[in-house]
Amino acid sequence: MTRVGLVAKRRLDAAAGVLAELAGWLEARDVRAIFETETAALAGLPPGRPTSSRDELPRHCDLVVVLGGDGTFIGMADRIARADVDVPILGVNFGSLGFLTEIALPELYGALDAVLTGKSEIEMRTMLRARTVRDGSPFDDHIVLNDIVITKAALSRIIEMSVSVGPDPMTQVRADGLIIATPTGSTAYNLAAGGPIVHPAVDALLLTPIAPHTLTNRPIVIPASAEVRVRPVMSTNDEVYVTFDGQSGFPLDEGDVVTVTRAPRPLRIVKSAERTYFELLRSKLKWGSESLMPNP
Repeated sequence: MTRVGLVAKRRLDAAAGVLAELAGWLEARDVRAIFETETAALAGLPPGRPTSSRDELPRHCDLVVVLGGDGTFIGMADRIARADVDVPILGVNFGSLGFLTEIALPELYGALDAVLTGKSEIEMRTMLRARTVRDGSPFDDHIVLNDIVITKAALSRIIEMSVSVGPDPMTQVRADGLIIATPTGSTAYNLAAGGPIVHPAVDALLLTPIAPHTLTNRPIVIPASAEVRVRPVMSTNDEVYVTFDGQSGFPLDEGDVVTVTRAPRPLRIVKSAERTYFELLRSKLKWGSESLMPNP
């Protein structure tokens, strides 16, 4: 590992000093620090030093280090997928620990040293590919880490969607929307909508209706190998949108079909050596004091 890409949350002034220190730490170990363009400006990097755009950075490094929150992490994860490269990502949180940026700032150098010496734990996370077909032709293609959400506009009435899994029709959903999530995304919008928490190691997809208007429309967990097809049943004045990891999206037209499958590559995440997934859940979801936890 000879090149590490550095990306910070936009306008995260608290990261400026850390970035400069981090670059020096890497270069003292013969590892080149490659700054994302806006991150270089945040760190006060001298003019003339080569930088890379966020879109291109995954192609120029062996590891991406993200300083910020889960939103910044997800944005880079999606860019790694679009670049079709097998680059691991390490997330450092500057506030309370995130579900993805789970490495605290004091743990940064220990985590990096473990990566450089080959001692770190790398966890594979399922990603999803969403392809939209319009008028019989491919219209859009996205890869996401957390979820694809099909939802109504703010002032629209409920929407109806025809959902199939593989060759079989599954149901007609009448709701405010539908979330198709990975296990990683189970603790994001899916959790807020009443969906289940699924351990990231489980090979599954989650389908969760948003405020369903039929009580029998419930969240369902299906094999990750399944192909999910969603076709909104629209009438005049209906406004239906599809969004990808909450970071981009577009309105759907009558007859559009969104097909969701497992992406060809998983995302490689550098895990914290300081805590397990369940410790992270207890911390984030306030599942009680550790002093009350029974001894194993």
